[in-house]
Parts: sequence; C-alpha cells; structure tokens
Amino acid sequence: MTDHPFRFGAVAGQAPDAGAWTGLARRAEGLGYSTLLVPDTLGTLSPFTAAAVAATATTTLRVGTYVLSAPNRTPQAVAWESATLHKLTGGRFELGLGAGRPDAESDAAALGVRFGTPSQRIDRLSRTIDAVRDVRILVAASGTKLLRLAASKADTVALGVPPHYSEEQVAAKLDELYELAGDRFHELELAMNLACAGAEPPEWALSRFGRTGTGILTGTVAEMADTLRRRRDHLGISYVSVNAQFMDAFAPVVERLAGT
Repeated sequence: MTDHPFRFGAVAGQAPDAGAWTGLARRAEGLGYSTLLVPDTLGTLSPFTAAAVAATATTTLRVGTYVLSAPNRTPQAVAWESATLHKLTGGRFELGLGAGRPDAESDAAALGVRFGTPSQRIDRLSRTIDAVRDVRILVAASGTKLLRLAASKADTVALGVPPHYSEEQVAAKLDELYELAGDRFHELELAMNLACAGAEPPEWALSRFGRTGTGILTGTVAEMADTLRRRRDHLGISYVSVNAQFMDAFAPVVERLAGT
C-alpha cells in the first residue's frame, strides 16, 4: 500500500536540566530513532527551544513539534521560528501542527490569545502552513475538515485517534483520507503514535492507556515488528512515534525495522 520506509520518533517534553535533555536526544539518536518530537503544552518544555537544544547535541537526529497548537501563535511567528530552526539545524527540523488538542483552550487563555471556534482554528492552521517555507510539515488530523486540510497541504498525516481505536476504526479514517486526497494519497507519509509499547509494559501504563487498541503495542520483538509490518501493508502507516518513557523498551523493534 505504501513505498515509504519505516521511521520512528520519540515523543518527550520533560527533563530536569539541560544535561538530561541532551542525553535523551543523544540516546534517541543512538538507538536509531529518526526524530525527537516535543509536545506543545504549558506543562512541558517550550517546543522550539527544546528542539533547538536537542539538535545542537546530535548530528543526524531530526527534531520536531508534536504538535504545535496553531491557535496559540500567529502564522508569521511560526514561520519565523521554523525558518530559524531549519537553517540552524541544517534542515533537520520538522514542523508538526494541529488545530489544538481538546484541553488546549486553557493554555491559550494563559498565554492571552484567543482560542477561537473549530472553524477559526482550522483556518489559522491552514494559514500557518501557507506561511511556512522549506520545512517538512506534519498535520495531526481526525475529523473530516482537518483530514481534508492535511490531504491537500501536509507531507505527513498523523492520525489523531485515541489509543483504544481498533484497526478497523483506523482503517475507516484512512479510507476517508484516501477519498479526500485523491492522487496525492500515495505521496503522504502516514503516522501514528504509540502511547505504550514494549514486551512487558508497566501496569500503570496499561491501566492508563488500556490493554488493546492500535496505540498499545506489546509482545516479543518479532511480534511487535510483524504487527507494524502488517499495519504498513494494510493501512499504509510507516512513521511510528512512541512515548519516550518506552523508548528503550521499543528500541529493538526500531533496530529491526528502521529504513526497511
């Protein structure tokens, strides 16, 4: 279904100090992860700054946002920050964008910006994409309007679905994306995030995220790798990110599949 090779990202937004953060970035690079992705919340590190620091500590690791809340910044501000990171990382920056997660409105209020209606936020997202140049763009999407925008303007589409979604539910979203993207569908890189992964995830993680669903990947290394191959064959998903808490546990799968 896709010719895109596997690549993997680690999602992290916390560190006690610069040494811990750069150490995490170097470990991700050493384990074969393609990207270190930083979320956009007031409870985590500032994504542009954290991405820049991670890039200075590594040589091949790509850095990105996962995902920037477009309503919280003007399109011009995002374009300025992105152009700077693109230049200073030697092209290793990837911009992940979204229209604002369900609880992002409180962040917008704290920042003193207007969150806006769903339609206004999608319009802001569209204008932000148009303002950015020379940077690979990921759009997180689930609803029809966002899927339509992602289908027409993104390089990568990350399905913003909860971890408990079944493969059938994910397939339905991808069928919709296929209809919206038309001939462009096969150019799109399709991405999903794993909330929990590893041979034996801790009980707290299974209690929080559930034990089944596409966002939960458990089993032996061979079993997990086979699952991801099957999902790529049947769903087209080739870019897989994982919560950095499981980065080491998932590393054997990355080693087996990255670039294939």
